[in-house]
Amino acid sequence: MEMIIQNSSIILASKSPRRRRLLESAGIKFTIIPSGVQETDFLLLKPENYVRTLAEAKAKDIADKNPESWIIGADSIVLINDTILEKPESISDARQMMQQLSGKPHIVLTGYSIICKKSSYIFTDVVKTEVIFKKLTDEEIEWYIHTKEPYDKAGGYAIQSLGSFMVKSINGSYSNVVGLPVCEVLDQLYRQQVISRKIAFNGLKTKAGKN
Repeated sequence: MEMIIQNSSIILASKSPRRRRLLESAGIKFTIIPSGVQETDFLLLKPENYVRTLAEAKAKDIADKNPESWIIGADSIVLINDTILEKPESISDARQMMQQLSGKPHIVLTGYSIICKKSSYIFTDVVKTEVIFKKLTDEEIEWYIHTKEPYDKAGGYAIQSLGSFMVKSINGSYSNVVGLPVCEVLDQLYRQQVISRKIAFNGLKTKAGKN
């Protein structure tokens, strides 16, 4: 049985329940301290620079107040035809988004940043996933936008919940579409020895080697 060993404290600079569940499912123990950074301060940037800059700003905001901890900041957007789809604010917004996404590919970009002030460490990157929706009927759109699901999510859908029926295929990281590229985040934490792994064989525990 493989176990995650925490060598340092980790803080998630986000109140997103989806990011929290992804990290918990990966066996990571962490504290949540949402960043106070305002997304509107970065809207004029190009999409990839937007998520990269915002993720880093969120992580830095919390790292400044918690210099000994390892901070994870993230931001995700849905992009179609160079247009960013934000969280829908109304049923009509959600309907328009579903009509735009229906039968077409779109891109989910997540910027993530890992910072530890004490270790003078900062790493920021962007992960891209292509998602293709099936052609949606008017009935399917109306049903979905009258659920509670679309209204706190970029692009107006949740691939991990009711919205899964719309997703025909993805090319890239699934967890990235949910809100955090878990593989890439854990790789960075492992390389910096923030986490390590122990594997038990017949009751004997051995520490997994570093990549």
